[in-house]
Amino acid sequence: MPGGVARSRKRDEGASPIRSVERAALILELFTPTRPSWSLSDITSALSASRATIHRYVVALRRADLLRYNAAAGVYTLGPQILRLGAAALAGLPVVRVAGPAMQGLVREIDETVVLSVWDGDNAVTVRVEDLTDRLVQIRIRTGARLPAETSAQGRCFLAFLPPGERPEVPRSLESRLEEIRSLGVSIGSEVTAGIRAVAAPVFRGDEIVASVAVVGTAVSIPDDPDSHVVTMLRAAAKQISEELGATNGSANEEI
Repeated sequence: MPGGVARSRKRDEGASPIRSVERAALILELFTPTRPSWSLSDITSALSASRATIHRYVVALRRADLLRYNAAAGVYTLGPQILRLGAAALAGLPVVRVAGPAMQGLVREIDETVVLSVWDGDNAVTVRVEDLTDRLVQIRIRTGARLPAETSAQGRCFLAFLPPGERPEVPRSLESRLEEIRSLGVSIGSEVTAGIRAVAAPVFRGDEIVASVAVVGTAVSIPDDPDSHVVTMLRAAAKQISEELGATNGSANEEI
């Protein structure tokens, strides 16, 4: 074994468990929606570590199902255990639990699919879906679905109510639309999928938007009218969830 590799292995084997966890976390953090696959060489270069050290870590992560390896392409991607951990993390969000009764009540009232989303820094991500409607044709949305920030009703809801320093830059042409959303207290859109319309309202904790609750249906069943019965009931549900999370009067009552 070359002397340099031997010294690297000795340093790595003598590392504390905390250091090992930190390095494994750094490897996992490299994988993003815009770059979901990495080669061993790329990981090694990104972390400025030896190839032998990174190889031992990725092998361990593969054994734990946190990474998987595509031999044909020579790249690693996140493994199935990440999905299970992600689902557990989402389920642990207080708003997911608190929003349940209001969402279920909204489904019974308007007979449409109701979706709860949170912001992950770039997009709205679906964390809870209530779709037990009586309709012959149902709109199904999977938990974990990522919704485009600028074109989905839920994404625009976050862009409208997030503090300027916490939202991504948006086209100047979108600013007037966001101002309208702030004025109405709801975001109405049908630009993601033809024939499908969503209406989203913000959910606050204190003065901070923490989620968006939305009604999703067809362009026929959900009118493009901020004063419709569907929107009125959605506002009420968002207000109920906000109040249970401890929203202030200034956010829950005036803005919704």
